[in-house]
Amino acid sequence: MEKIERILQKVQKPARYVGGEYNQTIKDKDKVKIRAALCFPDTYEIGMSNLGMRILYGIFNNIEDVWCERVFAPWPDMESQLRESNISLYGLESHDALSEFDIIAFSIGYELSYTNVLNMLDLAGIPVRSADRDESHPIVIAGGACCYNPEPLTDFIDLFVIGEGEEAAVELIDLFRSNKASQSKTEKQSKPNSQNKQIKREKQEFLKKASELAGIYVPSQNDVSTRVIQKRTVKDLDNAYFPTKTIVPSMSIVHDRAVLELFRGCIRGCKFCAAGHTGSPRRIRSPNVLIRQAMESIESSGYDEIALLSLSTSDYPYLDELCDGLLKWCEPKKINLSLPSLRADSFNVNLMRRVQSTRKSGLTFAPEAGTQRLRDYINKKITEDELLGACASAFAGGWNTIKLYFMLGLPSETNEDVTAIAELSHKVLDVWRDNTNNKKRGVRITVSTSCFIPKPHTPFEREPQISMNEYLKRVELLRKSIKSKQISYNWHSPEQGFVEAALSRADKKLGKVIETAWHMGARFDSWSEYFSLKTWLGAFSKCGIDPDEYATRKRTDSEELPWSFIVTRGACDE
Repeated sequence: MEKIERILQKVQKPARYVGGEYNQTIKDKDKVKIRAALCFPDTYEIGMSNLGMRILYGIFNNIEDVWCERVFAPWPDMESQLRESNISLYGLESHDALSEFDIIAFSIGYELSYTNVLNMLDLAGIPVRSADRDESHPIVIAGGACCYNPEPLTDFIDLFVIGEGEEAAVELIDLFRSNKASQSKTEKQSKPNSQNKQIKREKQEFLKKASELAGIYVPSQNDVSTRVIQKRTVKDLDNAYFPTKTIVPSMSIVHDRAVLELFRGCIRGCKFCAAGHTGSPRRIRSPNVLIRQAMESIESSGYDEIALLSLSTSDYPYLDELCDGLLKWCEPKKINLSLPSLRADSFNVNLMRRVQSTRKSGLTFAPEAGTQRLRDYINKKITEDELLGACASAFAGGWNTIKLYFMLGLPSETNEDVTAIAELSHKVLDVWRDNTNNKKRGVRITVSTSCFIPKPHTPFEREPQISMNEYLKRVELLRKSIKSKQISYNWHSPEQGFVEAALSRADKKLGKVIETAWHMGARFDSWSEYFSLKTWLGAFSKCGIDPDEYATRKRTDSEELPWSFIVTRGACDE
């Protein structure tokens, strides 16, 4: 710890790397049988805002003989200090080297974090390729949204959890424990000169048995040409574990508040949305369970804000009942209630007026497309009248800040669809003029666009992404079509979107591109200050692979997709 303390004086935000937070889990490492490291391939501030990380942390540590610690990707200044001082990447709770753990589990939610996965393994002194690791190295596991197409990471990951991991995590721990006990018994019965051979079989035996579990994909064991992998789904959320005694960060994080998960899945079926299609069916938590979880979360953490979390909060069937119960308890204690993920077609101004009675933060709506034709085509079930009606109610209720999110490059999009985004934003401005009670305050309307990225397991998985140049042409067309200074326009980088599209639809061959990009310095690719298109194009070129084959090429209906052995829908789906 003394060596770590010395280097922390040389980095920005040292609180990222010390641990010691309120409600962290500390166990006697001499009394636990299994040590697991839960790794998030991005900064502390983002990883600690991830509900999935908190859920798995609690599940692992609720098992008596397991101690789970957290590990986050070190910022480049910390990486330099670790390498210069020859200090291994370590767990926040014990500060022990990552290589001392039995299991390393990555939560991967974004393709542009792939190089951070490799970098974290390397910083731990663990070979990045699974083929180069032996029985002395930890088992490397991955789960999360990106694992619905695990193929680009198969060179590096021993085992993938496909789908929701709560139940699978417990099964894997039970299997690891029993396999370890079985091998220990075999070693005692073996002759001395055969013990090393028995020990070397332990890892392979575990992986072989794990490959037979539901929702588990082991690249070295599973033949994807003969077996499909059905995603894991937690069916009963009311009785599922939820982390009400959650870690309180010692520094500011992205979402620094208590959260309630209302439901999983989505009933909308937007054709571009991977989360909606892979997360089905919709499963809800009861209002009484959520109110109890809210009370326990606040009392154990001291937070003064609760956010309601789901893909579409206004689709929760008991939202009024839930908010009434929460506000009855929250208002006397001056606890704020936050409702993100609202839809314009079910916007409830009376509810929002109660929730934001003292502080009216901005409202965000995502029409996704400018014309009704294109919204209908992508199955975004919202009409212009519903959007303008929601805005009218909001402006009349005292709101003066509206953000509108759209995508450019959607399948079948035309220039008329692009200019219609500007027309729609001007109509929102007209609605403000007609409905506001205080024109002196002014209005802030922000239009944001991102580039459409075809994602696996969606109806658009075979569609091409438009080129970066074409995206910028459409950005310029939209920018020139917005005439009012009261409407601001922001657009996302097409360069990051291009690499993300290539990685999202990748096959095994792109593993060497990811590794080459990492060797060339790729880190924190989701951060604009570190992303380098030149680096990625150089990596593709070195590997003799054309990124357009993955990003901008339309897949034929007869073409087998790399992720076709993963099944995301089942008999219980809606």
